[in-house]
Amino acid sequence: MNLNAPTQMVFIIAVVLALVALIGYFMPTIAIIGVYSFWIMTVAFIVLAAGVMFRGA
Repeated sequence: MNLNAPTQMVFIIAVVLALVALIGYFMPTIAIIGVYSFWIMTVAFIVLAAGVMFRGA
């Protein structure tokens, strides 16, 4: 299996999801994001891993 660099759009999506998860974790006033911050960060990692494993269009 060949690994490729993710496209810029996939990278930006993963970074935005990771930032949303961090904001939700460190700012508990945003309750709905704080509850799911672990899962949002997991989705960000999966998006980034998929971008590396599959060839960009």
